[in-house]
Amino acid sequence: MYYTLLKYIFSLFLLFLSLQDGYSIPRKLLKDLKGKWKFSIGERDEWSRKDFDDSSWDEIKVPERWEEQGFHGYNGYAFYRKTICIPDDYEGHLFFLELGYIDDVDQVYFNGILIGSTGSFPPDYTTAYDAKREYYIPGNIISYDGHNVIAVKVFDNYKGGGIISGKPGLYVSKTPMFIDIHLSGFWKFKADDDPSFKDSKYNDNDWDEILVPSEWENQGYKGYDGFGWYRKTFNLTKTIKDEKIVVLLGKIDDVDEAYLNGNLIGGTGDIEDSDDGDYWRSLRGYLVSKDLLNRRKNVIAVRVYDDSGDGGIYEGPVGIISQKKYIEYWHKRRR
Repeated sequence: MYYTLLKYIFSLFLLFLSLQDGYSIPRKLLKDLKGKWKFSIGERDEWSRKDFDDSSWDEIKVPERWEEQGFHGYNGYAFYRKTICIPDDYEGHLFFLELGYIDDVDQVYFNGILIGSTGSFPPDYTTAYDAKREYYIPGNIISYDGHNVIAVKVFDNYKGGGIISGKPGLYVSKTPMFIDIHLSGFWKFKADDDPSFKDSKYNDNDWDEILVPSEWENQGYKGYDGFGWYRKTFNLTKTIKDEKIVVLLGKIDDVDEAYLNGNLIGGTGDIEDSDDGDYWRSLRGYLVSKDLLNRRKNVIAVRVYDDSGDGGIYEGPVGIISQKKYIEYWHKRRR
């Protein structure tokens, strides 16, 4: 009995540490992505798909301006594609795609799924030539020991264009985190504040959809500071045996309150009186009873306050994991 109690206290201590230690995910370079990529000017929807045949495309060097590789003076849309293999012994690890700096705007697809974007394409064009690109890759879209396709849509408005500098690479966490339900992708979003937004039956049909994780500044809300609400509706697709689960909400800039089916499950920082500390550095992992999950429809609502600069749920992982698996991750990470 005493051993069980001590183990439970230690488990809660690990959860506390995950929120307080300026959390960063230890990672290593798995694949250097510098070198030749398939390339074509123009744009078509099918070019982002995994099964598209790009064998007739040109090859150009990454990173380097496309103007210096036979496309001098070209401004407009273009696509890059790269095929990679990920060994199955990395299943369960967290993956991050780094693409350095892109002039001017990009959308990035992994196996045909949009995983991130920076800047805004015309007609509401906004350059992001000075922003470093790093995108989280949800584990459920990766083909292990098979081919995976990275596709990057780029728009260049003026002068140099393309993936121009930096150290493109695929990075992987040093310790696996076996997430039960992945929730990265499109979430409903509204730049406003109303307590009714937390209710599971609230109608959010007219809200915008933005990618999570990714700063809201990169998705039509450039320069916006203040309150924003995220909502995600999902069905249980996997049986979770543990009585307790952890709702993972990645990193949030700056402070938050999180609700599951209308119930407050946690928060980081004082959202009513934010002093804009270092809360944006912390991974959100909120421990709740599995009883709060419905067998069918579930709704996560996240109230966010951004004081200045970038805002929103900006880095993964985002999903649901059993308490046991989460504790195991922290044990391994702290060795």
